[in-house]
Amino acid sequence: MSAVTAPPLSRHPTRPRRLTVRQTERLSPHLLRVRFFSEDLHDFPDAVPGAHLKLFVPSPGAAAVLPTIGRGGPEWPEGPRPAARTYSLRRFDRTRRTLDIEFVLHGNDGPGSRWAARAQAGDSIGVAGPGGPKLSCSDADFHLLAGDLTALPAIAAVLETLPASARGAVLIEVEDTGDELDLCHPPGVKLHWLRGGATSQLPDAVREIDWPSSARIFATIAGENDAVLAIRRHLRRDRGVPAESLYAVPYWRRGRREEEYHEERHRLMETDS
Repeated sequence: MSAVTAPPLSRHPTRPRRLTVRQTERLSPHLLRVRFFSEDLHDFPDAVPGAHLKLFVPSPGAAAVLPTIGRGGPEWPEGPRPAARTYSLRRFDRTRRTLDIEFVLHGNDGPGSRWAARAQAGDSIGVAGPGGPKLSCSDADFHLLAGDLTALPAIAAVLETLPASARGAVLIEVEDTGDELDLCHPPGVKLHWLRGGATSQLPDAVREIDWPSSARIFATIAGENDAVLAIRRHLRRDRGVPAESLYAVPYWRRGRREEEYHEERHRLMETDS
């Protein structure tokens, strides 16, 4: 199988910025879109939709706290630090100075969900980025996208960038049918919704997807750690998908906080298997 490679994401010097909530929109029972505004976005680096952003989530009732960037990395002022969480860039509008991020709502289990559920116009939060690998390649003959609700914003963003002639398959696993959004996608890209449970159906569903052996494929896989790694092993070992034609990033791991999982996730991303 020939490789198709997404162009590398440009590396820009980034600095933390303070964003202000302009409006919120409940997209589904468990997905909330927050539109942020800041005049400081005038020179925000160009980024592909779905790129990684680091949010600095303040404690309830607190204003955003930003680090300065020193030679050794972020340097924080004295006092409580905000929680750092990784999210996907859903949409950026430089003209309007707005940036959209979609939050999965799961009660008070995490600082991001807890903050977003209470967010009101005028609230502030910190952001750094964008970063991360490219999520897609428009030159592919077949696009495979798979993930759970945490990956839905990135998958939706990628679908909107594909050419009208694109062909492929999308598999999204949700626990509530109310989270099955009406996504914009090319007619040749087939959308499949799966019902989630204690064990992910995504690996088995991906194994059932067929494409011509000569097709140049690009796969975008994200979501829970075990499902992402199982799909990556199948694509690399059984289907012969080249590493450079694959975005496979675990966004979370069951029972682990992001602080505990951060270094392990980066090691997994760098492992070619």
